[in-house]
This record gives sequence, C-alpha cells and structure tokens, in this order.
Amino acid sequence: MTPQEFDAFYAASFSRLTGQLYALTGNWSEAQDVVQEAFIRAWDRRSTFDPDDAPEAWIRTTARRLAHSRWRRLARGLHLAGRHHRQEPPTVEPPTEEHLMLVNALRDLPEAQRGALVLHHMCDLSVEQVAAETGASVSAVKSRLSRGRTALAAVLADADQAPTSEEGKLRV
Repeated sequence: MTPQEFDAFYAASFSRLTGQLYALTGNWSEAQDVVQEAFIRAWDRRSTFDPDDAPEAWIRTTARRLAHSRWRRLARGLHLAGRHHRQEPPTVEPPTEEHLMLVNALRDLPEAQRGALVLHHMCDLSVEQVAAETGASVSAVKSRLSRGRTALAAVLADADQAPTSEEGKLRV
C-alpha cells in the first residue's frame, strides 16, 4: 500500500473504526486513542497491507487489543495501589438518546458477548469473520451472539420501563 493509498484508507475508515471501538469501550477518547495507535502501527507495515486483504480488520483487532491492554494495566495499577473498587471513566454524551441507551446496555454485557455483537452487527462481519478476529470457534460466536441478543433485549426492555424525568434526563 502506497502512502497515498494509506492516507485514503485512513480517511475512509478512521471515523467508522472509532465508532466501533466506542461501542466496545464506552469511552470516546479511549476509542480515538486506540484507533490512532493502531493506525500508527499499521503505517510501519503499510507495504504489506493489501487493500483486498481487509486491512480494516487488522486495525480493528489491533485497536481492540490495545484497549484491552490499557484496561488490564489500569486494573492492575488500581489493585496494586490498594484500590479494590473500579471507577467508571467519565463518558461522553453521544449524539442521540438511542445511542446512549445502546452503549449503556452493551456495557452491561460480558465482554465476549459485547464484542461478538459489535463485530457482527455494527461492523457487518460474518460469524466466521468474527470467529477469526476473536480467535473463538464459530459455534462459540453463535452462542455469544444468541446470549448477547437475549441479554441486550432484557436490558433494553428494563430501560423502556424506567420512569421518565421532566429535567431533561433520558426519556424512554
């Protein structure tokens, strides 16, 4: 991939990848950071990137692994510092109420289910592609998707039954 092709690839996919990683991490700044870091790593490998060989999948996988590594380092640091409770990072207001409800519902799901749902439904990857990206078997991905959809439906149904507020809070 030439530098010009890489620049075009970056321009075409940065926003989409950042949105996908935001759905996985729940933190817009973190999503931007890990996607940018993945592109920096890809720049050094651009000569081996084949546009027909799904370079976006490589970026997404690298960014996802970076996010996981950062979270593990943070968790380990908090544990070593004597903090045994997890502090939620500040969230950025999403553009719509529906988007906020979805991201919050995704946060409640186990990581494996959340990852499978985001990769399959938001990234439009087939079950086989999700299995390849996550290193899971096809049957495990199907199971995660089924359980994730069921859990997500339950979380969103609970949100639909929540009382509304007159002071501009989330209305469902």
